[in-house]
Amino acid sequence: MEINWSTLAGVFAVSLGVTVVVVVMFSLGLTAWARAGHGQPASDVARARHQKMATSAAVLCFASCLAVAAYGIDLIVPG
Repeated sequence: MEINWSTLAGVFAVSLGVTVVVVVMFSLGLTAWARAGHGQPASDVARARHQKMATSAAVLCFASCLAVAAYGIDLIVPG
């Protein structure tokens, strides 16, 4: 049995890279969600705009994590 070490190293590097990206995106999503104020009403217009931007950023980060997970499941599950 022969192991192609360069291919194995490539798969390891891509897996590690995708894992780091997903963890960072999820962490950024949690940070943005916390800065959004968890949906509490804002007292002024500038604060309301900040909450909307933070909520949008959080949703975008969580959606990217979900997309990567769904793509991984699609690769694994035959169909």
